[in-house]
Amino acid sequence: MADRQPAAHPSRIVCLTEETTEALYLLGEERRIVGISGFTVRPPRARKEKPRVSAFTSAKLDRIVALEPDLVLGFSDLQADIAAALIRRGIEVHVFNQRSVADILRMLRTLGGMVGCESRTSTLVTELEAGLDAIRAMAAQLPRRPRVYFEEWDEPQISAIRWVSELIGIAGGDDVFPELAAEPLGKGRIIADPLEAVRRSARASAIDRLAPSWLSRRGGYPRGVAPHGRGARAPMEGLTASPRIASPTGQPTRRP
Repeated sequence: MADRQPAAHPSRIVCLTEETTEALYLLGEERRIVGISGFTVRPPRARKEKPRVSAFTSAKLDRIVALEPDLVLGFSDLQADIAAALIRRGIEVHVFNQRSVADILRMLRTLGGMVGCESRTSTLVTELEAGLDAIRAMAAQLPRRPRVYFEEWDEPQISAIRWVSELIGIAGGDDVFPELAAEPLGKGRIIADPLEAVRRSARASAIDRLAPSWLSRRGGYPRGVAPHGRGARAPMEGLTASPRIASPTGQPTRRP
């Protein structure tokens, strides 16, 4: 690795996940990024401007080293092996571990401090907090709170991380697996029975709203529950709202 004059702040950053890439673009510091995750989709221009050097749990280590980064940013225990391998090669690595909305805002402040733009970061965080407050106010006017199922990963089936569960609540919904959201690691949020999300839904007729492909991967409709118009039973007792199946974002499901 060629010798470089030390800078006051990192000027060659590799982002192993999307959130730090997006944050640096929002802060106007994208010039510092020299490599990104192959799963990055926000902002769209990042995929055109920056080389893709990692997936989520794997990375092109030699390519990262060749970029001569002065900082690599990762996320959680899932990237611990990548971080360790880079550290052994003499590269500075910082691994974030945001699990809640508050953690995300704190991560932004930490990142802003790393690149020397505390003022802009403070403004961004204030804007985000105001946006959340506005959403809470609008959600308070909803006539009912929909029950929401968010699938972070499909095989194994993993429910929403805490910050997703919190955002569902802020937006006026109720996570159907609130007890799992507090689990800090993905393995603690694995759903043993793939159709439990359906059982926690509002009513039998709501099964129609689940994607057929999602149900087929999990063995079809749960026993005793049929889609509306196909011999469906009466609505399940005590349930009043339908689930929403969301695409996973906490972890990628497509090849980079």
